[in-house]
Amino acid sequence: MKKALITGLTGQDGSYLAELLLTKGYQVFGLVRRSSGSNLDRIGHLGDRIQVISGDLLDQTSLMDAITVAQPDEVYNLASQSYIPTSWTQPSLTAEYTALGVSRLLEAIRRCQPDARFYQASSSEVFGEPETSPQDERTAFRPRNPYGAAKAYAHWMTINYRQQYNLYACCGITYTHESPRRGAEFVFRKITRTAAMIKLGLASELKLGNLDAKRDWCYAKDAVMAMWLMLQQEQPDDYIIASGETHSVRELVECAFNYVGLNWQDYVVIDPSFYRPDEAVQLVGNIDRTKAKLRWQPEYSFQQLVELMLESDLQQLSKDAIDPKVQLVSQLN
Repeated sequence: MKKALITGLTGQDGSYLAELLLTKGYQVFGLVRRSSGSNLDRIGHLGDRIQVISGDLLDQTSLMDAITVAQPDEVYNLASQSYIPTSWTQPSLTAEYTALGVSRLLEAIRRCQPDARFYQASSSEVFGEPETSPQDERTAFRPRNPYGAAKAYAHWMTINYRQQYNLYACCGITYTHESPRRGAEFVFRKITRTAAMIKLGLASELKLGNLDAKRDWCYAKDAVMAMWLMLQQEQPDDYIIASGETHSVRELVECAFNYVGLNWQDYVVIDPSFYRPDEAVQLVGNIDRTKAKLRWQPEYSFQQLVELMLESDLQQLSKDAIDPKVQLVSQLN
């Protein structure tokens, strides 16, 4: 039985990866930062099938202890401060977790379990304002926010540890990936959830910024499959994880509102405060090499992903509407 240690276990990707590894017969350990309000909702359905270890990317000793306890064959680092607006208000904290936290984890692996295979969740934000589109594994990094800069540091530290210490260490440069477990602050989930709320009479408008902005969106379940495949290869390498196509926010809005039988123009309000800097070149991943080397490609189309998330939001919101506990909390607020 293989053993895997996942940081960021309670996040969207961590929960889906844990499910995948359990289906493949792994013993799964999850590193969870101790706090009074730890959110285990995304992994609650897995019960006691995962062994949770207390640890923190800010604390080198706790990482070494976690590696020693788990003795993992594979380590997946999915933990970071990943919300870009927060990276501007808390740049130092973002650097501590997203950049230096990876150095600490790599050093813990080197000292305690050097034969373990390591996956680092890199990000398309390292490209920032790329010179070319689509981007591939050789595209130059030009990050435009503290989160992207921190991810760039983590990416190159992973490569340096691979080269200097001969660790099996890989980076997956993931583009935006979504699921029903995505936080409501991210635009894809914000749109599907609000469209569902409007359909159910729970909201009356949706505030958005630039409708012409385009993104490369894929399904989180597809993304974690690529992560796992990266650690099953003979040699470590870095890969793009994306859909390979772009869709505008406008397309997303139209698709979501059409699915619930509403005219989006009756409900969408443009708010300039949500605008991001102009993007001269689009962020979109070239996944030709990933498909060829890993024999991987996304299984879900853009429209299937929109419909999947809307169905989930509609079901959850309808369930909450008739749940007495939810109603009581709503009344108290």
